[in-house]
Amino acid sequence: MSGVGKKVVDVAFKAGRTIDWDGMAKLMVSDEARKEFSTLRRAFDEEPEPIDWEYYRKGIGSRLVDMYKQAYDEVKIPQYVDNVTPQYKPKFDALLVELKEAEQMSLKESERLEKEIADVQELKKKLSTMTADEYFAKHPELKKKFDDEIRNDYWGY
Repeated sequence: MSGVGKKVVDVAFKAGRTIDWDGMAKLMVSDEARKEFSTLRRAFDEEPEPIDWEYYRKGIGSRLVDMYKQAYDEVKIPQYVDNVTPQYKPKFDALLVELKEAEQMSLKESERLEKEIADVQELKKKLSTMTADEYFAKHPELKKKFDDEIRNDYWGY
């Protein structure tokens, strides 16, 4: 394999080894996306066959093949320099912290709401047999409100 061709294969090989394929596979939602993703992964995993320049020299002619080989050898693949990730990594980390805090608050609120639902369901079961004194024992703020209204002669009309 020629020098540049080998470089291309080496770069693709190294890139294929540094990609988190399993992590990316977990993000695929639809079957079509999984299919396309597996095709892309196979393309990275398979090493391309080297160009058999002698085969083409015999069929086409050495002058034209040499011209193509020279152009192929002159191809330079630029090295990707990631200057975007360092800019957004701190922002992303801050969002992760904020997300964890929001998750904790959400869990606390969920517990509170589940407790409230249980209380309402219990009240619903007991409502037909409950006396006013039992209800006011559970809700003293309502008893105080009604007592204040009676004391102030406010009967709602």
